[in-house]
Amino acid sequence: MLVALSSWGYYAHHRINRLAVFILPKAMSGFYKANIGFITEHAISPDKRRYVDSTEAPKHFLNADHYGKKPFTNIPRRWRDAAKKYSADTLNKYGTVPWAIQSQYYRLVDAFKKHDTTAILTASSYLGHYVADAHVPLHLHSNHDGQLTNQQGIHALWESRIPELFAANYNCYTGKARYIENPLDEAFKICRTSFSKADSVLRLERQLNRTFPPLKKYEVVVRGSRKVKDYSIAYSAAYQRLLQGMVQRRMRSAVLSVSSFWLSAWVDAGQPNLDKLITQPLLSSEKLKLQKEEAVFKNGKIAAY
Repeated sequence: MLVALSSWGYYAHHRINRLAVFILPKAMSGFYKANIGFITEHAISPDKRRYVDSTEAPKHFLNADHYGKKPFTNIPRRWRDAAKKYSADTLNKYGTVPWAIQSQYYRLVDAFKKHDTTAILTASSYLGHYVADAHVPLHLHSNHDGQLTNQQGIHALWESRIPELFAANYNCYTGKARYIENPLDEAFKICRTSFSKADSVLRLERQLNRTFPPLKKYEVVVRGSRKVKDYSIAYSAAYQRLLQGMVQRRMRSAVLSVSSFWLSAWVDAGQPNLDKLITQPLLSSEKLKLQKEEAVFKNGKIAAY
């Protein structure tokens, strides 16, 4: 049985939120670096919440193909208009990630306005998660785990196994975060781009299966104290080559988008002084460690932390 990890997988979600901190402007970076442990760890909180809150799951995906061959022409942007056209029940059934991004964005704006440290960090972590999820092609398609084409497990292969094996060599540096004029339009733009890649994600794995030796497709790997069956390193590497850098590009785009949404929420809140909210400044040793990690990142690598 293959291990199925939801969304990007813990490794990638941790990395995306963490790396997004390093491209914030100076007026924000001090606060976020002082709380980078929280931002990193709570990047996966929305996935954990899915097990205790039945309303959480739809926020992580959008089965865009349900709405036709050109779904982003058909789906109204505003929730009220989309619910009027399709019903709220339909929207919740087939996923609400772009609206989840918008909702969490305004929670973050409100938290900044109130100078509420806990709310800022929680909203930032959740917003980062939803934005990252929207960058995953299979989160935009009803065949989200290849269950309709006998490709079960492809979800975890693309967004968990490949990043865990190879992301240390990815160049995810994008330059500084940018201001987003319209958060909802940006969320739909991200979803549209991801959806356009979903067919390739599925097609290329089917192509690989026609030539790759079946007995070498899986191997037993150790996860913690358990031994589990997972995709082999050789198979994962072959699939990554066929994808021609897609996972790296989507991960890099996610880092930029997460940081940009944080920046934009701060600007829309009136650019409050975040340095006044730092309750536990970093120790000199912690600052030095983060400086080294940031330098490695800006030189095109993802350092261990």
